[in-house]
Amino acid sequence: MGEAQGKSAAVEIDTGERKVRLSSPDRVVFPERGFTKLDVAQYFVSVGPGILRALRNRPTTLQRYPDGAAGEFFYQKRAPKNHPDWIPTATIAFPSGRTADEMCPTEVAAVIWAAQFNTLTFHPWPVRRDDTDHPDELRIDLDPQPGTDYADAVRAAHELRAVLDEYGLQGWPKTSGGRGIHVFVPIEPRWDFTGVRRAAIACGRELERRMPDAVTTAWWKEERGAKIFVDYNQTARDRTIASAYSVRPRPNAPVSAPLRWDEIDDAVPEDFDIGTMPERFAQVGDVHADMEKHAFGLEALLELARRDEQDHSLGDLPYPPEYPKMPGEPKRVQPSRARHED
Repeated sequence: MGEAQGKSAAVEIDTGERKVRLSSPDRVVFPERGFTKLDVAQYFVSVGPGILRALRNRPTTLQRYPDGAAGEFFYQKRAPKNHPDWIPTATIAFPSGRTADEMCPTEVAAVIWAAQFNTLTFHPWPVRRDDTDHPDELRIDLDPQPGTDYADAVRAAHELRAVLDEYGLQGWPKTSGGRGIHVFVPIEPRWDFTGVRRAAIACGRELERRMPDAVTTAWWKEERGAKIFVDYNQTARDRTIASAYSVRPRPNAPVSAPLRWDEIDDAVPEDFDIGTMPERFAQVGDVHADMEKHAFGLEALLELARRDEQDHSLGDLPYPPEYPKMPGEPKRVQPSRARHED
């Protein structure tokens, strides 16, 4: 339906690897800024090495906006049957046991091909297509709750950095494209999703102990308060985080911006959008380019998880509602409802 709105002739986008057809290039995607479909595609080309680094060989879900950023959207997990043969796929398994073949970008042209179908945000799995059951990234989502903002997330991120360092890990921070901060830790692909999630919970709990008035791992919103929520369930199978350089569907066309640790205090998330990021990228490049040179182990965090369980009776935490009941998971019921039922 969105394509019918555009009247302009199709153009070809040259990514350096190949040319990709883009129809309706003048169709407005972000009305408040006037950014068009062509602007979005050219933005992705301008940050091509960076977004490809974030997506390369990863099964990727596409968040598509056929009627522009302010319209309805949907997540496309299965690669279309008519996708180009130069875009490989990988079979991923959902918690339900069903499977799907997802696209795995290996060149910038795949990003532009997705943009042709009105994709703004890319959601890569934390795995590579040659091993879809063992994540190679520990992703920590610092999510501001009502009453908190980006500055609160920054304070939590600094303490998180100290926690990671203490447990032999290094993280790379980026803006979420909103008020939050994502910290990605490259890891050895030796643990399954359950193990990586257990490490994320241990990390979140340690951060919560150090900042009890500012950080929470409480799954139920009624228990979080005005704190930064460490969304440990973003490490569960089939849960993904917007990639670096993805465009987010807000009026100012913000992007998820990779940052250096010495930048996060002075950064203003609103400064990073499809109009400004190309110049930054031209000046400093992909500041997370070195992340792929590292791969850390989770042994220390998993030992912390073991001690939490043994010494403090801190076991698993609830999974998202659409998941089947998991072994060792506590009762998955809202606390206020549980009290009412009792």
